[in-house]
Amino acid sequence: MGRIESVKRTIILQMSLIGLVFQTVLYIYVWHAVYNDIMQSGMWRSFHRKGFWLLAAVYFILLLFFTATYGGLKVGYLKPMDVFFSQVISLLCANIVSYFQISLLSLGLVTAYPLILMMLAQIVVSAGWTFVSHKLYQRFFPPKNLLFISGGRPTEEILKKFETRKDKYHIIKSVYEREGFDALKAEIVTCYDGVVLWDMDTVLRNKLLKFCYSRGIRVYMMPKIPDIMIQGSDQLHLFDTPILLTREYAMTIEQRVVKRLIDIVCSMILMLLTAPFMLLTAIAIKCYDGGPVLYKQTRCTRDLKEFQILKFRSMRTDAEKDGVARLAAKNDSRITPIGRFIRKVRIDELPQLFNILCGEMSFIGPRPERPEIIRQYMEDMPEFTFRTKVKAGLAGYAQVYGKYNTTPYDKLKLDLFYIENYSVWLDLKLMLLTLKILFQAESTEGVDQNQTTAMKD
Repeated sequence: MGRIESVKRTIILQMSLIGLVFQTVLYIYVWHAVYNDIMQSGMWRSFHRKGFWLLAAVYFILLLFFTATYGGLKVGYLKPMDVFFSQVISLLCANIVSYFQISLLSLGLVTAYPLILMMLAQIVVSAGWTFVSHKLYQRFFPPKNLLFISGGRPTEEILKKFETRKDKYHIIKSVYEREGFDALKAEIVTCYDGVVLWDMDTVLRNKLLKFCYSRGIRVYMMPKIPDIMIQGSDQLHLFDTPILLTREYAMTIEQRVVKRLIDIVCSMILMLLTAPFMLLTAIAIKCYDGGPVLYKQTRCTRDLKEFQILKFRSMRTDAEKDGVARLAAKNDSRITPIGRFIRKVRIDELPQLFNILCGEMSFIGPRPERPEIIRQYMEDMPEFTFRTKVKAGLAGYAQVYGKYNTTPYDKLKLDLFYIENYSVWLDLKLMLLTLKILFQAESTEGVDQNQTTAMKD
């Protein structure tokens, strides 16, 4: 069975590479038909043979890098439209880089019209490739029939999420842990392709995990806070005994210096690039109701240190006249028409570049929360302060892989994934992925009025 699945996955991987090759062929055609002649007027002569193949390899590597980063190769794991959208973003990034590469070789800006036409053709190819690949994946990998095992807490929300991926998961039956280990074992080995272990007693969960592992049964498991903390542990050996060392998180000096340099350089570059947009936004806000342009709010960063975060004002001036802190809700009447637009396109966050330059925030890190809201969350989740072990960020793991209305408990776990697996490359990857979520409307939605704090460990 494992060999058959390996063959199927190899076919899907080959489909991914074939799609990238088609995109590269289009690029080479445009280069040969248009830009190869322009090169003769620059410092380089036209490319032939080895140079031609080198250009093709550079473009292929660029496209592979961006496509892998944005998830454009995750056929079956992401929804077809998500795969297609990821590929479009990847093509855009690769073609922008290639345009500047061509311009540098030509000693001047060249016409972008052929590249624009090429990208339109690439988008059509990508749409066809996504459709065919998805159909092949569905044929090779039908939905997994799963047994859902949980504790006594409500499971409606997570079951709804599984329902949105019927092409990949099919919950056949839901049972509770109270049925006992023996009854659950007997149920697992009947007719299922896998088991979901969801928010249940840790002792029973571990016994079921070992039972499934011994029989080669796949397991989808909801991690608890300690599970994520262990991910960042160091592997030691006491003679012949393996030991996991978990300690207070601290970046190395080298990581701190590199992270700070990235923050300074990127914030200054973005300030210059976005200055016109910030000026127009400030004028629009002032003309709308005559109120202040910027909105200052007390937030918490590393070690719960308070600072004043800067944002373009998107709500009425009397939005919190009663002094009570509230998260923005869906269709919040306090948001002005201009505010609704700048929130949708994320322009309201641009003044935080000054917070980053001053060292109060970082580009990547857990989003800073208000002290009042942190205290409110801590009543149900004392572990919520774990996310303040690092400096707050303009964007973060929870923003990339979650949504605005993701529950506080799930946001905490996502942020802990970042803290326990930190690397400079992870920061750079999240920066690139942040560009993708700027175009996803669901990431800017407010919370539901009836949304409650998620479960504790």
